Amino acid sequence: MTKHSERGFTLIELLIVVAIISIIAAIAVPGLLRSRMTGNETSAIASLKAMTVGEVSYSTTCGNGGYATSLTQLYAPPGGVGEGYITPDLGQSATPIKSGYNFALVAGSGAAAGPTDCNGAATVTAFYASGWPMQFGNTGARSFATNPTNSIWYVAAAAAPTEPFGAPAATIQ
Repeated sequence: MTKHSERGFTLIELLIVVAIISIIAAIAVPGLLRSRMTGNETSAIASLKAMTVGEVSYSTTCGNGGYATSLTQLYAPPGGVGEGYITPDLGQSATPIKSGYNFALVAGSGAAAGPTDCNGAATVTAFYASGWPMQFGNTGARSFATNPTNSIWYVAAAAAPTEPFGAPAATIQ
């Protein structure tokens, strides 16, 4: 007679391991989702800062003191040669989507018509750039906006803060 040695895990042992892994995953997933949302919000803030820097550069070099009225205008190279004032991910569409956020650039509150720019396009005296989450609470928990003051304003809402900025909006310098 031969003795058989049965090696391996029992069904109960496997179920216990699966349960432990499930508990660990249930604890880790919400933290991962919060981290992703924070990353999306940081990207949105950086994109709005890039728009502001682009607007200032545009105003001093091509806009004759005026600001661009759209992201596509801000993306257009001066005189049709070289590079524009913002990157293609923001400038190739009037309403780009980046890192779970929608973006827009329009004339600011109280803006008047400005001079014609070096490309022959109309400008304005103030701009308003905004970014809001595609899915509030999932891709982001705050909406952002900026204007020529170079401050980023935010609200914990699905829509960006409106001008004039103030309560209940808060600012990020």
